[in-house]
Formats: sequence, C-alpha cells, structure tokens
Amino acid sequence: MDKRRPGAVEALQGLLADDMVIAVGGFGLSGNPTDLIEAVRDSGVTGLTIVSNNMGVDGKGLGILLENKQVRKVLASYVGENKLFASQYLDGTLDVEFVPQGTLAERMRAGGAGIPAFYTATGVGTPVAEGKPLAEFDGRTYVQERGIVADLALVHAAVADTEGNLAYRRTSRNFNPLVATCGRVTVAEAEHVITDGYLDPDEVMTPGVFVQHLVTARPRVKDIEQRTVRPRVA
Repeated sequence: MDKRRPGAVEALQGLLADDMVIAVGGFGLSGNPTDLIEAVRDSGVTGLTIVSNNMGVDGKGLGILLENKQVRKVLASYVGENKLFASQYLDGTLDVEFVPQGTLAERMRAGGAGIPAFYTATGVGTPVAEGKPLAEFDGRTYVQERGIVADLALVHAAVADTEGNLAYRRTSRNFNPLVATCGRVTVAEAEHVITDGYLDPDEVMTPGVFVQHLVTARPRVKDIEQRTVRPRVA
C-alpha cells in the first residue's frame, strides 16, 4: 500500500484536534519532524499534550508550538535549551511532567507493545515517584510507570519506502523509533523516499505496519542547539 501524501498538511488532515496527545520524535534538534510540527502549528489546534524527549529551542523544533501557545502540558526528560518553556512553566501556563530519559523511552516502548504499566527503580524516593504505586521485588523498591499511547505520533526518518518502512540516521534514531510505535496513528516524514522497490529488510528500523501516512520532507538546513567551533589554524 502506497502511504505517501502530497505534503504535511494533507497528511495531518482530519487527524488533529484540540486537547489531543501528540508524541514527537527527535533528540535535541536532531531528527525533528519539522514539516509536520509546522503543519500542527498552522492548523491552530490548542490544548495539546506533547510527549517528547525535549521541546526544541526558542523558535525551532517544538519551540514554535510553545510560541503559538498551543501546548497545555509537556512530558519530557530535558528542557534546558528553551527559555520560553521555562518562563511558561514558572508562570503556571504550562503543565510539565518531568520523566527520567530512560523511563520516558520505556514508557513509549511499553505503550507501543501494548504493555499498560511496568516497574522501575529509577525515581524511587524522589518527586518522580510521588502519587505512584510502589512495590517491592527481591528486597528493592520500585515505582510503577504507565505506558504511553498517544493519539498521534510524528516522526522523522532519513529514508523510507512507499510502504512506510523507515530507517533513521545516527542520533535521530534515539527516540523516533519509539515514538513511531506508540501512536494510535503515526505520520512520518522522510528525507528520501524510495519509489522503485523497498528498503532492504535488514535496514528497516521501523516496520511500515506502524506508519499510516508518509510525506517527503522539504530540504532544509539541519539546526543544532549550540554550535561550537575552534579558531581556524593559520
């Protein structure tokens, strides 16, 4: 089945609604589904709960949804690069659930695998565990964490085929594969879409069964959070 759509707006048509939960791939600004994020911004939906490792930076990545005041709640493990995020959190306009990075990854993996909850020692004895069930296994205390199932998942891949099989490049592989599995509906953008044949099965990182819609990402400069360079040697 050819899952390609003409563009990000068309791929998200009929899928977006106020107050929905959206899981978004990316690690820092690496592997952000920028075309899809911009389409969400332009749709005007509000009250969103965003599940992502981080919220981009000011003016880039998921930061543009914060600027447009479309986000009500965030589940993330790292938010240190976004000043607007901090200000909205501190003034009470943004609800934030901080999740340890490994726990966030496992919560998405569990949700995608149909596992409603699991126990982990990470966060026990800290605010992360407040209000959550605790249990003892082999003399050690663990906290229960719930699997995450999002209404919609947005991911960015390096290469895809028309069936929606995906392959990622380097750092963008950190969270995109997990996000792709935990959405009730998953929309992927890919830098290159193979139209003659399919991805080599040994190269597939996300099987197309998890992907419902696919678009070709627009060429753009790949941003990073902080650029550090050394003086040029004469």
